[in-house]
Amino acid sequence: MDQEIEIPCFFLCPISLDIMKDPVIVSTGITYDRDSIEKWLFTGKNNSCPVTKQVITETDLTPNHTLRRLIQSWCTLNASYGIERIATPKPLISKSEIEKLIKDSSSSYQNQVKCLKRLRQIVSETPTNKRCLEAAGVPEFLAKIISNSVDTCNDLCQSNMLENRFDSSRSLMDEALSILYHLDSSEEARKSLLNNKKGTNLVMTLTKIMQRGNYESRAYATFLLKKILEVADPMQIILLESELFIEVVQILNDQISHKATTSAMQILVIICPWGRNRHKAVTAGAVSMIIELLMDETFSSERRNSEMAMVVLDMLCQCAEGRAEFLNHGAAIAVVSKKILRVSQITSERAVRVLLSIGRFCATPCLLQEMLQLGVVAKMCLVLQVSCGNKTTEKAKELLKLHARIWRESPCVPRNLYDSYPA
Repeated sequence: MDQEIEIPCFFLCPISLDIMKDPVIVSTGITYDRDSIEKWLFTGKNNSCPVTKQVITETDLTPNHTLRRLIQSWCTLNASYGIERIATPKPLISKSEIEKLIKDSSSSYQNQVKCLKRLRQIVSETPTNKRCLEAAGVPEFLAKIISNSVDTCNDLCQSNMLENRFDSSRSLMDEALSILYHLDSSEEARKSLLNNKKGTNLVMTLTKIMQRGNYESRAYATFLLKKILEVADPMQIILLESELFIEVVQILNDQISHKATTSAMQILVIICPWGRNRHKAVTAGAVSMIIELLMDETFSSERRNSEMAMVVLDMLCQCAEGRAEFLNHGAAIAVVSKKILRVSQITSERAVRVLLSIGRFCATPCLLQEMLQLGVVAKMCLVLQVSCGNKTTEKAKELLKLHARIWRESPCVPRNLYDSYPA
């Protein structure tokens, strides 16, 4: 543009400061561009008006047609200055349209396929559509398709029935899984799925998919399971079946994708604070699996992965079975010791806690000598010399004092660290 054009201030979105393409009014009376306010409310998890700071009580956004027409007219008048006309937004999907789509899908397999394809398209368009889908009961509809497809696949496998029916059921399941994941349901909707009153156990269904699905469906099942368990109450987590722990560990072992591995580790972080679940995780092989992952440079090179792995390992080593499995792995002590002071403060703190659990409850002359030779004692002395948090320092000091009679005078403790050894 050769000449600078002054844009009317009320044409600009208060959030993006760009010309509004689809102006909408929130309950506080302020107009924003739809894309910006939706991101603010539904992606940023905010519930207040950016301008007035008042709580937005109604999340329904009212189109400001008058302002949009003014903006379009202004753009047309200033087209010679390079101003592009704002296109009229497409009408949003309505709740009644979605409910009809779901109702019509029950008549045949072909209609179900069409319904899922249309739902995928709707999900990808705008966050407003996602809220409308949720209000129309789409998460429950998708969960039912997934559950029914899993049951059908199981029945067909047991009775050796037609392969094309098996493929059809699996195809529906895979599509429904993908849509349910990308729908990114609210906390309320996820709780509704978890507490389903119609007998659909989504957690068990997802566990079966993790066990028998293809790589893609197993990944989506893992993502969804993590999202569902994030909103579960303690009793629901305590009552989780052992099969779930086995499949989560198997996902870690198979490493079908970086994201699936991360989600599986996050699931363990969510479900392992409870004593019963620690036993289930240990029985499923979680301890040795985590140690193997910590030895894998691809996995452990990412700081967050090492932190989560050490957090889970610390929780599992708080039970006797976990400590026994830890000591059964020949590289466990060396791997954990190596991570101290090399990754992050969280990793160092949890690693020291793991070694303290081992030193406190499993100490034998042979083990104490091994810890000495592997440099654990020297590393604890080093922890006392550097700034790595009061909790970590206190735990390291406690471990050193616990076995000072054996360790203090050992030639394995470097002279430059000897002065750090607590009295």
